[in-house]
Amino acid sequence: MTQTNTVSRLQTAVSAAETKEPEVAIEVRYLSVTFPNGNGGLRAIEDISFCIREQEFVCVLGPSGSGKSTLLRVLAGLLTPTQGEIYFYGEPLKEPRREIGFVFQKANLMPWRSVLQNILLPLELQNVPRAEARRRAMELIELVGLHGFEDSLPRDLSGGMAQRVAIARALIHDPQVLLLDEPFGGLDALTRERMGDELLRIWQARRKTVVMVTHSIPEAIYLSDRVLVFTPRPGKLRLDLPVYLPRPRTDEIRYSPAFGELAKCLRAEIG
Repeated sequence: MTQTNTVSRLQTAVSAAETKEPEVAIEVRYLSVTFPNGNGGLRAIEDISFCIREQEFVCVLGPSGSGKSTLLRVLAGLLTPTQGEIYFYGEPLKEPRREIGFVFQKANLMPWRSVLQNILLPLELQNVPRAEARRRAMELIELVGLHGFEDSLPRDLSGGMAQRVAIARALIHDPQVLLLDEPFGGLDALTRERMGDELLRIWQARRKTVVMVTHSIPEAIYLSDRVLVFTPRPGKLRLDLPVYLPRPRTDEIRYSPAFGELAKCLRAEIG
């Protein structure tokens, strides 16, 4: 084989490696969830399928009661679907896994524990040595911008600060996937935008796979690589919309024509 051919083959191999798609982190196949109610059952989700690739940021939009939060509970292994299958890196997902973190709409912090103690809780339950646990917790406190509040109690925190603690607590065991169920739903509009910026900063630093439920169309566009739109109950997947906006994102992009077109498309689909 000539040197020219060898170089050509190496260049082709490098090019293929650079363009290779990220690994599939979560695969949902024909998922349906029906809750028993004594009247034939309440269908929450019906026959949805999609994949989420490693390090993707995906938002889930839809009207109230369309099964968005139910979907997150299934992806977290907290709820068994009525039909269908969930795969986590190719393995069937049947129960909660340490590699999947969950942040709820309410921070759900223990009121008698400080910021540091709340973040440390998952590692305490795993019997991680104290010095190692504290080191990891302090790194996350810096990451989420809570330096100086380590000893503060939840009652002394704003809503946004409490959610930062919840995010740090979910990240403390270094999960591969982070699920967020309307984490900023209880915040005022300005704080919500600021928390969106903070979440993007944290995501950029840790590059987790993120699935986030939200009711806000601008928030979904600003944060995500893709937006999944659910129909009214029973929730079906109406639209899987790629968000081809450049990163890193800044406030200016909210006023761009591309942002407006995406918002118009999503409003039309949600109705």
